[in-house]
Amino acid sequence: MQSIQIRINGKEHVFELNRDITESMTLSYLLREKLGYTGLKISCDEGACGACTILMDGKAVLSCMMLAIEARGHEILTIEGLPKDDVVIEAFARQCEPGYGTALQCGICTPGFVMSTKALLSENPNPTLPEVKEALSGHICRCGCYSGVAQAVLNAAKKTGQEFLKKNSKGDRS
Repeated sequence: MQSIQIRINGKEHVFELNRDITESMTLSYLLREKLGYTGLKISCDEGACGACTILMDGKAVLSCMMLAIEARGHEILTIEGLPKDDVVIEAFARQCEPGYGTALQCGICTPGFVMSTKALLSENPNPTLPEVKEALSGHICRCGCYSGVAQAVLNAAKKTGQEFLKKNSKGDRS
């Protein structure tokens, strides 16, 4: 039997082809149905909505459009792998508070937006509004407010920049 090794949320997983996974199994199915990472959502299952976005080696990818075997040897990060106090998660949560904004409502698209934002901010910690819109252009949200989502991304970028400055200021040698 052929072994497939994938690192998911920092943990090594080894799968046996034709026993644990099949050649036609999507990465989204493996993550959700076989491993229980239900934070990623399968909405359209054809790469049109962005709800299934995860990070592979730090890049945002649509897990419904990848075969599980294509993830062999790669580092996969789902929303469950992010720390609870992650600045992106906090920024999106703040945008959903009553009286603050209406970024997201039902939550189906939220994990995909969060993961694409993580990828964007890791490459560009200070994006412009057009860059944010481009990074999120593959996402569809039926009930939210796209301007609120964009504001959540800009808020996360601002907070990320502040934390970087604080960490690297004089006197902090950590």
